[in-house]
Amino acid sequence: MALRNNIPISSLYISLSLLFLLSLIFLLLPHPNQPYPSSSSHYHISHPLTLNQSIKVFVADLPRSLNYGLIDQYWSSNGDFRLKSDEERKIRSSHLSKRFNFPPYPENPLIKQYSAEYWILGDLMTPEKSRAGSFAKRVFKVEEADVVFVPFFATMSAELQLGTAKGVFRKKEGNEDYERQRKVVDLVRGSDAWNRSGGRDHVLVLTDPVAMWHVRSEIAPAILLVVDFGGWYRLDSKSSNGGTSDVIQHTQVSLLKDVIVPYTHLLPRLQLSENKERGTLLYFKGAKHRHRGGLIREKLWDFLVGEPDVIMEEGFPNATGKEQSIRGMRNSEFCLHPAGDTPTSCRLFDAIQSLCIPVIVSDEIELPFEGMVDYAEFSIFVAVSDALRPNWLVRHLRSFSEGQRDKFRRNMAKVQPIFEFDNGHPGGIGPIPPDGAVNHIWKKVHQKLPLIREAIIREKRKPAGVSVPLRCHCT
Repeated sequence: MALRNNIPISSLYISLSLLFLLSLIFLLLPHPNQPYPSSSSHYHISHPLTLNQSIKVFVADLPRSLNYGLIDQYWSSNGDFRLKSDEERKIRSSHLSKRFNFPPYPENPLIKQYSAEYWILGDLMTPEKSRAGSFAKRVFKVEEADVVFVPFFATMSAELQLGTAKGVFRKKEGNEDYERQRKVVDLVRGSDAWNRSGGRDHVLVLTDPVAMWHVRSEIAPAILLVVDFGGWYRLDSKSSNGGTSDVIQHTQVSLLKDVIVPYTHLLPRLQLSENKERGTLLYFKGAKHRHRGGLIREKLWDFLVGEPDVIMEEGFPNATGKEQSIRGMRNSEFCLHPAGDTPTSCRLFDAIQSLCIPVIVSDEIELPFEGMVDYAEFSIFVAVSDALRPNWLVRHLRSFSEGQRDKFRRNMAKVQPIFEFDNGHPGGIGPIPPDGAVNHIWKKVHQKLPLIREAIIREKRKPAGVSVPLRCHCT
């Protein structure tokens, strides 16, 4: 008996058997993205992300004065002279009468926008029985850990100094922030955990562009959680000693090892069901005059001010400006996001929470959770060269149909939770939303582990006295 094409059945059985055997061999081989199991018992690393996995995190032992104690210090002071807040006055009056183990984070928008450090540590400090939704599993033996989290509130430390004695921030003498930076570095770099990996498996939160400004070269091997790389790539003519220039080397930050995290949004979330008709084409609120890459903002401002259906407002979302920003973003189809002193700002995440389609004019921008989120599905990206062509930007935005704009907003509504830090619990201590920002940060760190392990192994194979060259193949 033969098949229709005259192929014997016995030949078909042989072919199927070979196909099954090859499939079985393929399944038994290591996946190309999975590292081979290590024979070393002193360094553990997880396999790539699966639905049931977590990242094992050891929290370095730092005194409370370097994290929650800094917030206590903030609330017990007279406040930040740079920006006053009615919400802060209420919290300060209630806070001073109590002693919180986990105090509330400042509502001052200059500081609140960088609060990732607070929410990440809050999750790790939450009792294990309440952490079922967290991707990070806290372990209490460093030998069991994938990474070591350094619980220093670097932003809070920097902002305390900037808010009380800004003039000494770049100096070392008389700079309390520098003293705290120095203490953290000495404690961490002197530990067995740091020496085990050269610091490459340590995680530090540096969301404020000036956080740990004096010691960056010493913590460069670590995994840095930053809002962008804008505070790292610059030549500073005013050094801490007022003499020769300080250069932040490009080898200190890299998309290969570091993680871009969101700013904390300052405006409340607008649900898709609450969206109403929008009467303005384009909205922007912020400072007109910026430095470095932000010079484009001034040029855009001059092009757009006075354009019909375009609102350009100068200001910051403090008590009065916040209400203006809510109205402006919720009433506008598009929200302009030009580079400032750094390529990005919290304005982008306020726009997402307001369902206002971001118009990103920043050629060097890096965005949180790329690969998990496709920003092109809800944002408009515009080259600086195009944006600076007279009348080009407004015409371009008017070319999007109502259907296209609605689709952008529907896609934006899906990703709003991803950029949410606040877990709704006092002091940040309590279960976090599984689809929120903290979990996405840890998942991004988890993706870095194979490369980190490779870097550690490369370093250990070098003979004594030979260093591995600093290389940063950034994309």
